[in-house]
Amino acid sequence: MKIWDISRTLSNNLAEWPGDEPFHYRLTKEIAKGQTVNLGAIMMSVHNGTHADARFHFDPKGGSIDKAPLDIYLGRATVVDLAQSFLQSKEKQLITTEDLQPQAEDIAATSRLLVKTGRWSESTVFPNQIPVIAADVPAWLQKNGVKLLGLDLPSMDEIDSKSLQNHHALARVGIAIVESLDLGEVAPGIYNFAALPLKIADSDGAPMRAVLWRD
Repeated sequence: MKIWDISRTLSNNLAEWPGDEPFHYRLTKEIAKGQTVNLGAIMMSVHNGTHADARFHFDPKGGSIDKAPLDIYLGRATVVDLAQSFLQSKEKQLITTEDLQPQAEDIAATSRLLVKTGRWSESTVFPNQIPVIAADVPAWLQKNGVKLLGLDLPSMDEIDSKSLQNHHALARVGIAIVESLDLGEVAPGIYNFAALPLKIADSDGAPMRAVLWRD
């Protein structure tokens, strides 16, 4: 069985969100220095690499990630590949319902949507600008029964957004958010999907190991 690992690698070279806590791994004990084991420690933001946003991230009254129902993050998903259209037009900055409509039947059948834009291919360099979902996309997703949206981008909103309107709009219609996927080697279509967020008490988000496979 082939498994596609669609998680970004956590490393000391990973580009963090500007102003956020970078990822840092170090060895606190080393066999080479006479210890019985190698023992590592990490320091990081919960939004480094591939991660799930809890509603608490952008709503002080929202639920934390340890309360998120796990069934949302496990099941069938549709990958929609928009990389070519974004490559052809550097001015294109919106993921629209027109982009998604050709795969509407598959999206409705799987209830999880992963969108490949190809606009963040180098994880060590944080993008200055990213495409985002159009204002009518959350309602369209709700109409088609979607309960999870994942992007290969660091946010659902513009990098400089203060209102996080897309985060709020998705939350209002009950759609879970997964950000910073790596879909570079994945073709469009229907897959099995698993991406469970770490169980961190009272947290605004959590890193995850996201994978796809087919029966």
